[in-house]
Amino acid sequence: MKLKQISVSIENAPGRLYEVTHALGQAGINLRALNLVDSGDFGSLRLLVSDIATTRRILMERHMPARVDDVVAVQIEDKPGRLSEILKPLTEANVNVMYMYAFIGMAANNAVMIFRFSDNDRAIDVLQKHGVHILDAKSFGILETES
Repeated sequence: MKLKQISVSIENAPGRLYEVTHALGQAGINLRALNLVDSGDFGSLRLLVSDIATTRRILMERHMPARVDDVVAVQIEDKPGRLSEILKPLTEANVNVMYMYAFIGMAANNAVMIFRFSDNDRAIDVLQKHGVHILDAKSFGILETES
C-alpha cells in the first residue's frame, strides 16, 4: 500500500525544473504527482512517476542524487473538513505527518493526498480501520521495479 516517491534537491535557478521534467519526458516517464518546495538556494522536488528505476537512473546521470522514499496515498471525498476527519485518528494514534501534498482530478469529487508519516505502516493500519481508501502503485500506473 506504500508508494515509492523520488526526492531530489534541485538548484533554485531558472531552467532546473525544466531540465528535470524535459529529461523525464524524453525518456517516456509520466509524472503522476509533483511537489516542489522552496528552501533557499535549493528546492526539494518530490515526484510520483510511472517508472521509478528509470527516473532514478536519469537523475543520477545528471548528477542529481535521487532518493526513494515510501509515501502513502489516500483518496478522500473533496469536501470541507474531510482532511481533518482523517487526521484526527492519526493524531490520536500519535502518528505525525512529516509532509503532505494533494491534488484533485484523479476521480470525480475526490482528492488525492500524498503523505509521508513518522510511521507509514502504523498510519496505514489506522487509516484502514477508519475506512479511508488507500491507493496502491497500480492505481497510479506506477512501475516500482528495482534496476
